[in-house]
Amino acid sequence: MDELIAGLTTVGAVGVSTVGGSLTVATVPTAVTSIVSAGGVAGFLGFTTTVTSIVSAPVTVPIGGVIAVGALLTYGGVKAYKLLNRQDVQNEA
Repeated sequence: MDELIAGLTTVGAVGVSTVGGSLTVATVPTAVTSIVSAGGVAGFLGFTTTVTSIVSAPVTVPIGGVIAVGALLTYGGVKAYKLLNRQDVQNEA
């Protein structure tokens, strides 16, 4: 029975992940380096310079992945709860 539930959870998560969509969970600073033409006469003569900018890059996860992880954590929590509340385990403690 447990294998059936785990299999259905996985199949359901794959089905949901194909729906699409993503969730932004964080943004991290990222350095971006670009080569641009120099200013003034030096730029006119073809000289270049390197410019580094710090930009914010989003960290996204697919919604299907969030649902799958939530389902598996819930399933594991229920199994742990049932294990801890079994009569024979309580008698041994």
